[in-house]
Amino acid sequence: MAEIIRMPRLSDTMEEGNIVAWLAKEGDKVSPGDVLAEVETDKATMELESFNEGVLLYIGVKEGPVPVDGIIAIIGKAGEDYKALLAEAQASEGESKKEEAAPAEPVAAAATPAPAAKAAPAPAKKEVPAPAAVAESNHNMDRILASPLARSLAAEKGYNLEAIQGSGDGGRIIKRDVETYQPSAAPAASSKQAPRALQADIQYGDAPVSQMRKVIARRLSESKFGAPHFYLTIEIDMGNAIAARKQVNAHPDIKISFNDIIMKACAVALRKHPAINSSWHGDKITYHEAINIGVAVAIPDGLMVPVVRDTDLKTLTQINAEVKELAGKARNKKLSTEEMTGNTFTISNLGMFDIDEFTAIINPPDACILAVGSIIQKPIVKDGEIVVGNMMKVTLSCDHRVVDGVTGAKFLESLKAMLQSPLMMLA
Repeated sequence: MAEIIRMPRLSDTMEEGNIVAWLAKEGDKVSPGDVLAEVETDKATMELESFNEGVLLYIGVKEGPVPVDGIIAIIGKAGEDYKALLAEAQASEGESKKEEAAPAEPVAAAATPAPAAKAAPAPAKKEVPAPAAVAESNHNMDRILASPLARSLAAEKGYNLEAIQGSGDGGRIIKRDVETYQPSAAPAASSKQAPRALQADIQYGDAPVSQMRKVIARRLSESKFGAPHFYLTIEIDMGNAIAARKQVNAHPDIKISFNDIIMKACAVALRKHPAINSSWHGDKITYHEAINIGVAVAIPDGLMVPVVRDTDLKTLTQINAEVKELAGKARNKKLSTEEMTGNTFTISNLGMFDIDEFTAIINPPDACILAVGSIIQKPIVKDGEIVVGNMMKVTLSCDHRVVDGVTGAKFLESLKAMLQSPLMMLA
């Protein structure tokens, strides 16, 4: 019997998935575990696998957004009539939408405008495929046809896409093409194409908004305009931290970064100031026992925040290894839901880009986020003399519903003490 395939919920915040490409065609025989399509969620591009065995009888949406539980395909026996099943499912969806709309009508007099408000999004759905088709034709003319997953994998492995033969529709390069590609067979001229591979995948004019960017926009707007932010900035002398890092990195098997030291210092300071390690939930404030620090990682679609759990219980080398692994997964959109959730505090570090100081928007459900600037050499007064200091500014963004000014100031005071005397982290 034919089975309807619906858009699954691939992340906790996912409301719709964007079908990037189908790797199977109508009429293809599929088995459990076969990859049917690539789906872009709000957090990553994932492969949609089949759980059924049979023939792909129907593809509902070739490309574009589909709401969670929306019909995307039907799998059944070869030649099976699926149209009655499809019509019944579509009718059922229509009834469900009517039932959802019904409670929104407060009085009979307001019943007339309600359907118009509900019907408004319908034209937008019809318009979505048009930009996608334009983008696809631009791809054919201006760049290589390749799925986002294939591009990420090729970039990770350092492969030149022009040297890879695509086996997808219209010669599109898909994941298995990259996995089976033999670099030894690549022409020597591939190095000439490197600048093209490094260019941002951006075209002038309008571009559809990715699922990830939609969620970033929604969540940060809710945070900025929903949580009353205030900001506290402090300057820290990083001279002793620089010396300590140099001493640790002198060991051939150990390498740590300033970000690792800052994360560890924050984790220890959060244990001393649990009010910072908290979340606002409207009718209650949750003070978290675990200290799970999120690290903002920049990717082409925006920011991802992988989470280092129990940061206060880990060594600097453990933090370094975990951040490297999670950042690599984030850039390749391979993070699991568990690796992106559960944060209780977040750090955003732009010091490597020579940013002296900045303010960051709180990452829900955290009560605070720390914005870290670069370490700058400047004259300072120490013991009555002017000397060269290695100074770093950090700014704590606080949700005033949870954290007061004095509470935030005391946290920064502890953080400053530990970074200026790193042995304090062990006290």
